[in-house]
Amino acid sequence: MRNLIQEYSVFSQYFAPHGRERLLFLGEQIAQRHLTYTDRLIGIVGDAGSGKSSLIRGMFPGLELSNDDDMLNPRKIMQVRDLFENVQQSTTYHIDMRFQTAFTQMYEIVDFVRNALENKRRVIVEHFNLLYPALGINADVLVGIGEEIIVTRPSIFGPQPQSIYEIVSRSLHYRKIAHTIEDITIMILTTEMGINRKIMYASDMRNGFVLKFTEEVELDFELLDSRVKEEIAKNLGVCCCDEDHILIGDKKVACNFPRLHVLNTSEIEEFTFIKRFVPDPKTNTYCIVGVLSNNENITIDNLNTVHFLQRK
Repeated sequence: MRNLIQEYSVFSQYFAPHGRERLLFLGEQIAQRHLTYTDRLIGIVGDAGSGKSSLIRGMFPGLELSNDDDMLNPRKIMQVRDLFENVQQSTTYHIDMRFQTAFTQMYEIVDFVRNALENKRRVIVEHFNLLYPALGINADVLVGIGEEIIVTRPSIFGPQPQSIYEIVSRSLHYRKIAHTIEDITIMILTTEMGINRKIMYASDMRNGFVLKFTEEVELDFELLDSRVKEEIAKNLGVCCCDEDHILIGDKKVACNFPRLHVLNTSEIEEFTFIKRFVPDPKTNTYCIVGVLSNNENITIDNLNTVHFLQRK
């Protein structure tokens, strides 16, 4: 019997972390909090580079994906044409609709998903908004990832997958901006200002980023703000170098989520630092806070307000 408490849930909202490990951990927590054994159809929506694959790996450890960022798995791609009797030992399937529709027809995908559900198998569908119109069945659990992660359990009143996709698609750009500035900031702190990388770690917030220090250090915030803005103004290209590094201009920089960036720093329009360390008594740390705003006197104690409305 389904947990009746879940029937009262409209949605849950989480920060979408900038780091791969933090995203994997959050995926595990989302699965523990929101999934039940009877949930068969899991819909994931969001644009390329938002972290959908990492989130799925966290939610379903050991699941073999039909694709990742570097390669396709032909055997998994063509599973929709296998006779279902030959794969009944599998309990969970993964489908990426953008890749799948390049190799198979929509009716084949629909037949496979319906057959899997009828046989009480679980199916995780990336880009579920592309399948929903043909399938006609909404997900048991629908997850959208953009600047934030939205977890909802659709009812007869929705939400429909496309509406969640539109929300997270609009907001992803701001997460990419924040992560790009965060990596530029870390680069300057460690290479120019002599800050030991081991005493700071990244955290998450809306409309910006947080670097937490385990100890307070001497730091010229005016100089940091000036140097970061100088680098941004150079209109530097930003691209993935490998799984642990990006290129900012011609500089190779360590990064734990190399595909989550804008393509060029010219895309960054508004940004400033809170020009002081902000203490966090809960973690006993000192925080550098960067916000996507030109208002240097911005109030930060209400930045995490829940919202689903378009930015104004």
